[in-house]
Amino acid sequence: MTAPKTAQRTVHLSEAENTLISQLLGAGARQAADEMTSVGLPTRRVEAYHYTDLKALLRDVPAIAQESEQVGVPQFRVPGAYRILVANGRIQQSTTPPNGIVVSEVAGSPLNERDDVLVRLNQALTGSSLVIGLQSSVDPVVHIDHRITGPASHAVSSVKIEVAPGATATVLETFSGSDSAHMGTHGTRVELAEGARLTHIIVDLSSAQSRHFHTIEYAIGANVQLRNLLVNSGSALSRTQMFGVFAGEGAHGDFTGLNLVDDGQHNDITLDMNHAVPNTTSQELFKSVVRNSAKAVFQGRIVVSPKAQKTDAKMMMQGLMLSEGAQILSKPELEIFADDVQCGHGSTCGELDAQSLFYLMSRGIARDDAKAMLIRAFVQELLDPIEDEELNEALSGIVEEWLVRPQAGT
Repeated sequence: MTAPKTAQRTVHLSEAENTLISQLLGAGARQAADEMTSVGLPTRRVEAYHYTDLKALLRDVPAIAQESEQVGVPQFRVPGAYRILVANGRIQQSTTPPNGIVVSEVAGSPLNERDDVLVRLNQALTGSSLVIGLQSSVDPVVHIDHRITGPASHAVSSVKIEVAPGATATVLETFSGSDSAHMGTHGTRVELAEGARLTHIIVDLSSAQSRHFHTIEYAIGANVQLRNLLVNSGSALSRTQMFGVFAGEGAHGDFTGLNLVDDGQHNDITLDMNHAVPNTTSQELFKSVVRNSAKAVFQGRIVVSPKAQKTDAKMMMQGLMLSEGAQILSKPELEIFADDVQCGHGSTCGELDAQSLFYLMSRGIARDDAKAMLIRAFVQELLDPIEDEELNEALSGIVEEWLVRPQAGT
């Protein structure tokens, strides 16, 4: 008897998927193009994209970005920082780096292979990656200024940051550009050698029409001290996904993030941390402030491997909804395969505290000013650990700009 043939599911490709397939073929990435043809963009059925259905949300993809000659002034500036410009996915000429910094380029993307469409796109479409070697402690902030200029275009960029043993540094990555419906597909890999101390800050200030996708990988060595802060205040659609592996004992990581979401935006932060060895610690704290029918997503997962005894990991998501129709979707997870650990996770969402608001107004503070004070207090916990005063002030300025942004119906 002949066995019945297994029916194959037919994938109906969207305009965005067909454009991506064309771009992949144009880059010579046939395997990635075939993968896109057979499965398409992820939908709600893919657990990691359950709250960010890319097939439904990404409706078009602009043409691959061309080299830009005019980029204008940076939207986010930190006085005294050493700035490297990446315009339309291409590394621009930078000034002579300070002592302890080596800047170079390498072919391809530094991201690891994984079953993820955004990673495959970055790997397939990256021509060359910016490599920043931090060989000793560095005083100025290292600012990687990603910008997409001109008419709507699809820019792809990749960065590799290598932090030498015992080195201390602060690296800032910003994403901005012209007021067009751009799409950015970015990748950053950070490798931290034994005893390294790094503050890594990522800020998305892309235009209100842009689509922004960023994959970040952390390879964390022994006795490393890592602080991460992600701030999303731009893009109509964004997804920043962070993958980290604690590979050396004595390491600690603080992973923090803030979604400032308004006017129909959809901002997704997805976190996946793996404690692979004993005696490592991490704290994850993410916050969302949402108004005007916008949506903020947080998905967080901590995996503790069987060998990772004495792991201490705590994850928390806190959300603040400021208007009717605001949505915050949260899914923190723990997967623990060791028995001598201290791990926990939680998630809370709500409105501004009515009693606190009444108290401030009873002291003569106008209602809008009182709301702003409470929102500042809510997010300040994320900014306080940033020790560089000028960088802290610049980050606080993002919050202030968002607070005074005109709201629908006002």
